[in-house]
Amino acid sequence: MSPVPEPRPIAVVVDDDPLIRMDVLGILEDAGFATCEAEDGACGIALLEQTLEGVELLFTDVQMPGGMDGFALTREVARRWPRISIVVASGTMRPGPADLPEGATFIAKPFSAEVVHDHLCELLPRRRQPAPLRERGSR
Repeated sequence: MSPVPEPRPIAVVVDDDPLIRMDVLGILEDAGFATCEAEDGACGIALLEQTLEGVELLFTDVQMPGGMDGFALTREVARRWPRISIVVASGTMRPGPADLPEGATFIAKPFSAEVVHDHLCELLPRRRQPAPLRERGSR
């Protein structure tokens, strides 16, 4: 009898650029996450409201259309779902002192899969890391 595979944690990716979103989805799937995607902050909140069970990570861009940028999105997610870990990425903006909620991490664009995986190993407690990420971190 083969062992039952552990459930894959879910990462929600919010970015208005479909090519970047596709790249991030691939990076996170390689790390062992199941993924969901949204194109702006309001859609990201709606997605979280529908998919909350198993969501471990929010990965968001900063500049997006609509009334909610990535900084506002992260603050709302931290307020409503404090157990969700948060990664913010931008190629044009750097967070100021009050932009990110406590515990969130920032990655400058462009980034590589290795950079994202390294940040995730530091951000997520080992017990909340998907198996491929845990294996990478133990090398």
